[in-house]
Amino acid sequence: MSEFIIEAYRDAAANTAGRIYPLLRAAKLKSDFARVFSAHLGHLIGGGRFETKGLLVTGPSGTGKTTEIGALIRQFNSDKIALPDGSGARFAECVLKGIGTWKDLGKATAAAIGYPVSSKARLTQSEIWDIVVREAKLAGIIGIHFDEAQHIFREKSDADRFAVLDSFKTLMKSHGWPLMLIFSGVPDLNDYIQMEPQLHRMLHRVRFNDINLPDDYRTVHEIIGSYALRAGVEVDPDLMIKDFFDRLVAASAYRWGLLIEITEGAVAETQFTGTETLVRNNFTDWWVGKTNVSRVATPFTHSDYKTMYRKDHPFMKDLDD
Repeated sequence: MSEFIIEAYRDAAANTAGRIYPLLRAAKLKSDFARVFSAHLGHLIGGGRFETKGLLVTGPSGTGKTTEIGALIRQFNSDKIALPDGSGARFAECVLKGIGTWKDLGKATAAAIGYPVSSKARLTQSEIWDIVVREAKLAGIIGIHFDEAQHIFREKSDADRFAVLDSFKTLMKSHGWPLMLIFSGVPDLNDYIQMEPQLHRMLHRVRFNDINLPDDYRTVHEIIGSYALRAGVEVDPDLMIKDFFDRLVAASAYRWGLLIEITEGAVAETQFTGTETLVRNNFTDWWVGKTNVSRVATPFTHSDYKTMYRKDHPFMKDLDD
């Protein structure tokens, strides 16, 4: 066994890989996706030209957008739904973080559908998108998820932003093979998309909201219990009280994705130490390892945790030691 492998952490990660707690928002995301795809498929069966629809999924960083959409796309791709030509429908994924120009966007999109364009290729914007549409149709790719989409718009001139927005609109209105698009990102992504009214009109909007207490206490309780159960450990009654729920939610900056990340980490700590019960110290141990703050200053130990840890700065302490 390599000295770089800690079995407890490896096994904990393998045990939770690809498994997502079924939050209510996942049902809405799936329902909206199904409505858009069903209409898209109907148009393909009917023949003729059409412009398709898409989804705009927004929420603060750490709410779990990428995880939820990724799970949805994996399930969709595994269904291999038959298209009119007999091929199985698929969705592609493209991360836009670090993408600068429209040409970078086009090449990244082509790579996402399995057709990398050489960096030396001298292609116009129209030629790149023609390649994307052609190759997507050949591969049975009916749509693309653009993750971290706000990055393609930031620090750009309005002219550059309009060029990118026009590219997206072109893909959704393509005469030969319209592509369903899913855009996901932080809330200001909606402001960028609104710059192109036609594109904005073509999108169904899904908002990933923050944790809302006291309404979500039951869900927090169930998440802790389900991840412990999956790992085969008991839950200390101390973790099933309002005080701990409040602390865990504050530590998570009120974001579901971060709450699940912290809970998974704490459960991994039980496996690392070989204990059979998930306790508050496991959450403290994980937090100290993550942030390197003093044990007495974590959200799980400090009396003034609500002031020290604010919603807008996950994992960052607001006061000096």
